[in-house]
Amino acid sequence: MSIVTFFNNGKEQTGKTLSVVAIATQMAIEHNYKILIVSTGHNDKTLDNCFWKPKKKKLNLGLFGPNASIATEDGVESAARAMKSKRLTPENIINYTKAIFKDRLEILQSSKGNSREYEEIVETYPDIINLANKNYDLVFVDLDLSVPKQIREQILQNSNLVVINLSQRLTSIDKYMEDKANGTELKFKKSLLLINRYDKYSKYSIKNITRYMKEKNDVSTIPYNTLFFEACEEAKVPEFFLKIRNVGEDDRNAFFLSEVKRAGENIIYRLKDLSMKL
Repeated sequence: MSIVTFFNNGKEQTGKTLSVVAIATQMAIEHNYKILIVSTGHNDKTLDNCFWKPKKKKLNLGLFGPNASIATEDGVESAARAMKSKRLTPENIINYTKAIFKDRLEILQSSKGNSREYEEIVETYPDIINLANKNYDLVFVDLDLSVPKQIREQILQNSNLVVINLSQRLTSIDKYMEDKANGTELKFKKSLLLINRYDKYSKYSIKNITRYMKEKNDVSTIPYNTLFFEACEEAKVPEFFLKIRNVGEDDRNAFFLSEVKRAGENIIYRLKDLSMKL
């Protein structure tokens, strides 16, 4: 049972959330892991859009005419209330999640409330994540920069592995190396590098990046794939991975699938390697 936190230390859009989605979905299909994705953003629908189409608001015809009905809260709002009232347990966290694959992949959705509500909810994230870790094989945390630094650092310290997300740009790579040297949040021994939206024809190939950074651990990538990104917009990610799971080497999706698999394997290998060093 391990907490794996996906993080990037900057405002640059690296495609972090979609990489979490790709790795978790593929691992849930191919392996007998029980996985939970915890979304920590505020009013961020990126993760939701990968799996569910938005629901139309229902109208409640009351005494004073039509009013938008108040939706039943799920996700982290309800989990946070249960945590504060000491009713949340490792076993009942499932009641606040949405299942993608039964007993394989579940999502704890992000806060949909206002800024003040989010500030109260965000304080419960470390405890919720730690409880979930007792009931899931893997807890994937999509750590957002909107989370206050103190809470962010607490989540990172509690993680068994930190997957640091970078783009395939020299400025992004140099910034990571500078931040690491200066002792910021990215200075972790329990880390793994992930290059998002990867283009294998770029001069900044994985081989050249690894050499340039003098990185000892295997660097993972999530290649850019048009069909995958379209599936993320159409709530069809599970169908996409089920469709391509047995493609041949000549298929346009073969490289993408092989790198997503390699990223998942690198995470498991790194977790095992780190546990042996404890």
